[in-house]
Amino acid sequence: MPASPTVLLTGASGVIGTALLAELSHCHVIALTHRTPCPGADEQLRGDLTADRFGLDQHTYTALAARVDMVVHGAAVTSFSSGPAATHLLNEAGTRKILDFAADAGAVLYHLSTAFVARHELTRANLGRDAGDAAARPEDYLDSKRAGETLVRASGLPATIIRPSVVIGHSVTGEISAFQGMHGIIHALLRGLLPLVPVPGPSKVDFVPCDVVARAIAALIAEGRSDGDVWVTAGHSAPTAERVLELTEKVAGDLGIAMQIPRMVGPDMVDRLIRPVFISGLHPRTRRRFDDMLAMTALFADAAAFPSSLGEIPATVAALTPAQVESAYAATVTHLARAKKLAPAPSAGPRQEVLAG
Repeated sequence: MPASPTVLLTGASGVIGTALLAELSHCHVIALTHRTPCPGADEQLRGDLTADRFGLDQHTYTALAARVDMVVHGAAVTSFSSGPAATHLLNEAGTRKILDFAADAGAVLYHLSTAFVARHELTRANLGRDAGDAAARPEDYLDSKRAGETLVRASGLPATIIRPSVVIGHSVTGEISAFQGMHGIIHALLRGLLPLVPVPGPSKVDFVPCDVVARAIAALIAEGRSDGDVWVTAGHSAPTAERVLELTEKVAGDLGIAMQIPRMVGPDMVDRLIRPVFISGLHPRTRRRFDDMLAMTALFADAAAFPSSLGEIPATVAALTPAQVESAYAATVTHLARAKKLAPAPSAGPRQEVLAG
């Protein structure tokens, strides 16, 4: 591997891509962008992942392939409500185009998937449960990511599949380039919009800070890893749903936000009693918000802990301790509360240390 490899990065403006750019100072990064510019990359090239040769002319494509040593494929439809057609178009068909390019370039591929492919059977659709008014359909997203992984494995190319769990904000600042699904639930908790949470209290809620994910990917690139699956998760250090609610209430209290811990109930009680008796008569928007949350939280209810490769592959990125996971979550809640004007901005003070890695 060259001392300063050239990396083609897709999804550079996304949550992981934005954090990763700060960790790739030892690389020459070319960001393949579609709509959103990426000022942090060394170069930008506008292209379309779903088109042959990314929509580039033959000369530009060939010249790009001759330069690239590694590809980090992070571009994806991550919304649970985009529908199967749009989701598969980028997450599956786009992966085919990336594999074609990696083969042409003779490049190592780092393919970003999700740890939740291992919980595909827990979606409400696969459990035969009513989705109600939910716009969120996790099964579409997980189907597309599973298909992408299958393509990568079948390609025979040197490739590492990276499976992060839920990605939250920076471990110290809580900052993130875009708020995502879990942020929506935290926001609703802080505003008192969730009288109940449809997850049993002991269920593990796995999340990792965006900077930890970025450091893990950068370390894989630095050591030239070119095969296998890497789980970037909290693993057994993930807190329970009950503990997450306690932490949220504590941070809210520290910020001067009055919050009550909602009741936690299992999916069976939701389907037998709560949805037909209490939810069915609510305003459609409120009902849809509840059913969306039900669809997302189904992936956590009574699930076994994820494996974690942190501390092993690569060994330079330490496994997260329960205290570090909780600290990172508190930072995310704090940043979200301030960004949404639910709490005042912080006064100037000394910056804390980043999680050891």
